[in-house]
Amino acid sequence: MFENLSDRLGKTLRNLRGQGRLSEDNIKDTLREVRMALLEADVALPVVKDFIEQVRQRAVGEEVLKSLTPGQALVKVVNDELVRLMGAANDSLDLQAQPPVVILMAGLQGAGKTTTVAKLARWLQEREKKSSLLVSCDVYRPAAITQLETLAAQVDAEFFPSNADQSPVRIATDALDYARKHFKDVVIVDTAGRLHIDDDMMDEIKKIHAAINPQETLFVVDSMTGQDAANTARAFNEALPLTGVILTKTDGDARGGAALSIRQITGKPIKFFGAGEKTDALEAFHPDRVASRILGMGDVLSLVEEAQQKVDQDKAQKLAKKLKKGKGFDLEDFRDQMLQMSNMGGVAGLMDKLPGVANLPQNVKSQVNDKEFNRLIAIINSMTPQERLRPAIIKGSRKKRIAAGSGTQIQDVNRLLKQFAQMQKMMKKMAKGGMAKMMRGLKGKMPPGMPF
Repeated sequence: MFENLSDRLGKTLRNLRGQGRLSEDNIKDTLREVRMALLEADVALPVVKDFIEQVRQRAVGEEVLKSLTPGQALVKVVNDELVRLMGAANDSLDLQAQPPVVILMAGLQGAGKTTTVAKLARWLQEREKKSSLLVSCDVYRPAAITQLETLAAQVDAEFFPSNADQSPVRIATDALDYARKHFKDVVIVDTAGRLHIDDDMMDEIKKIHAAINPQETLFVVDSMTGQDAANTARAFNEALPLTGVILTKTDGDARGGAALSIRQITGKPIKFFGAGEKTDALEAFHPDRVASRILGMGDVLSLVEEAQQKVDQDKAQKLAKKLKKGKGFDLEDFRDQMLQMSNMGGVAGLMDKLPGVANLPQNVKSQVNDKEFNRLIAIINSMTPQERLRPAIIKGSRKKRIAAGSGTQIQDVNRLLKQFAQMQKMMKKMAKGGMAKMMRGLKGKMPPGMPF
C-alpha cells in the first residue's frame, strides 16, 4: 500500500531535506506536488484541500522558516499532518466489557469480510489470548456459512452452526446465548454483504445490532476502491453506529486513498488492515507508523513486534547456540531462515517496513522478491539430508538431480550454493565478532536477488 504515493512524496520532499533556507515560493511548489500526489492516490478532494491548507499554515510559520534545518522541519510537518489525518494513535478494540464481547462485522459483498472474521479471531487469540466463537448470519450467499466454518477450523476458533433456513437475528441471539453458557471471551458475528447499499440490507443489520448490542461494530471495506471506500463507510455509519473500520486487500492497493480519506470523512478510526489471504495477514493500524512508511522512513516497531510474534524463538535460540559453539551453518539452517522470513510476510512485507528501502531504484527493488525466495527453498527441499548438512559433496550428477527435482536449472543450483557460501562466511564472522562485524562484512557483498 502507498507505493505510488510514497515514491511521489519521497522525490518531492527529498529535494527539501538538505536546504538551508526555504522561501514561500518553493514551499508553494512543494505543496503543489504534494497535492498532485494525494489526488493521484485517490484521496478525496475535501481531505486533500484540508491537508494542504494545514501544512501550508504551518510551513510558512516560524516552526519551519526560522528552523535551522527548514527542509527537515517541513518533512516533519507533513508527517505530523498525515498522522492527524489518519488519527493520532491506534484505536484498539474495546475488550473491557463483561464477556462475551460482541463484535459485529458489516460491509459490502466481495470486501473480504468472512476472511477478516477468521483473521480477527486469530489476532485475538495470539495477541490478546481471547477465545472466540464465530457465527455466520449470511443466509443468502451460497456456501458463506461453510466458508466461515472452514476458516474457523484453520484458526482454532469455535464455530456456531447455522443454516440458510434460519432468521439472521435468531442465529445471532442463539450464538450469543451459547457463548455465555460456554464462557467464550468474544463472539464475532459475520453478516450478509450486498453488491450495493440497499434498504433491506440496512434493515436486517439494524435488527441484528439491536438484538445483540455489540461492543464493536466494524465496517470491512476493500481499500482498492479508493475514496469510494470512505463514502461507503460514511453511508453505513449514517445507518449503523460504527466503532471502526478494517481495510482489506491493502497488498493490492498501491495508492492508499482509502486509508487517507476514511477518518476525516466518517470520523471513525481505522482499527486494522489486511494485507493478503493468509489468516495471519492482519495488522493493527497505527497512524504514526503508516505515515512513516508513506514518507519512506520504514516501520521498525511493527517489524520488531512481528518478529516477536512469528519467529520461532526456539529455532532462533538453537541456531545462536550452534554458532556460538563453532558448529557450521548448514543448508537446513539457511532454509529455516528463509521460512521464518516468509512467515513474517515475505520479502515484500519486510521491505515495506525497512527504513530507506523506498529510496532504492525500482530495478533494485524488483530483483528482491518472494519468487526468488520460493525457488531457493524448493532447491534445498530437493536435496538429501546429507547434502544439506555437507554442501561440499554436491557435485555434477547431484546438481543435475537437485535441479530436476526442484524444476530449476543447474545454474540456479550453482547460484544458491554460491550465495550460501557467502552467507556461511558471514555467520562465522557473527559467531566470532558479533553482529557489528557481520554487518560490515555483509556490506555490498550480497548478490542481486538475495533477500538478506
